[in-house]
Amino acid sequence: MSTALPRTLPGADAVPGTLTALARSAVLRHPSVIFGAVVLLILTVMAIFAPYLGTVDPRALEPAERMRGPSEAHWFGTDFYGRDLYTRVVYGARISLIVGVIVAVLSIAIGLAIGLVAGYVRWLDGVIMRFMDGLMAIPGILLAIAMIALSGASLATVILAITIPDIPRVVRLVRSVVLTIREELYVQAAIAVGTRLPKVLIKHVLPNTIAPLIVQGTYVAASAILAEAILSFLGAGIPPEIPTWGNIMAEGRIYFMVAPRIILFPGICLAFAILAVNVLGDGLRDTLDPRLVKRM
Repeated sequence: MSTALPRTLPGADAVPGTLTALARSAVLRHPSVIFGAVVLLILTVMAIFAPYLGTVDPRALEPAERMRGPSEAHWFGTDFYGRDLYTRVVYGARISLIVGVIVAVLSIAIGLAIGLVAGYVRWLDGVIMRFMDGLMAIPGILLAIAMIALSGASLATVILAITIPDIPRVVRLVRSVVLTIREELYVQAAIAVGTRLPKVLIKHVLPNTIAPLIVQGTYVAASAILAEAILSFLGAGIPPEIPTWGNIMAEGRIYFMVAPRIILFPGICLAFAILAVNVLGDGLRDTLDPRLVKRM
């Protein structure tokens, strides 16, 4: 009499099998997920339809209109160069969302590949993890500033500079999951019957890393949005002529006592974007973690 071996970790059946069931479960347990989803939807619409939502060219200079307060022509007022603040804030959503999504995808993809190898190939584990520990010992912002100083400020350089410090965190997460999974009976059985290593990793190990990686991806995206704003605020990120929330706040800090709205409006958008992504991450974590599901 043969007994079928499970193909997932114990408790994995608590994870909903479809995206619809997952979304419903997250919303029922955490109504705040609706807030995060709505805010992200609004910001995404802002980024996609910025040319239609903006009133003028975000880089158009109007010296005669500089430092004007909110009006019918300029909803958020103007900055020192006479540029429309509302339009610049709307266009700034594009850079923040692009950086957040691309950094999350790149760090998850690269960290997943390295983590699978480090967790499963024992003789490479020590070498890879010591290198990752070395990267984690360097503050992410300092590493990003150094890379941008060497390569020059551009969107691609900023994305790369923010991605590299996030890779070790993903590697450690994937490695910890793989170290547990590789000792499971169904993995050992697959190895015993001669299944090749790539097939074992893809068919048996990889599916168990998806849930924690989805949650980790939301936190990476939130930290990337904040890191881009910090770099731009420090003058080491996106070139200043490109409207980003960090650049707008960096230009407005000189005139904060006279016109605090220049910092206030992009700061509110930045705070809501990070809060929305983190709220979604918390909801997904509680929904995808079988231990929390059983406890609740």
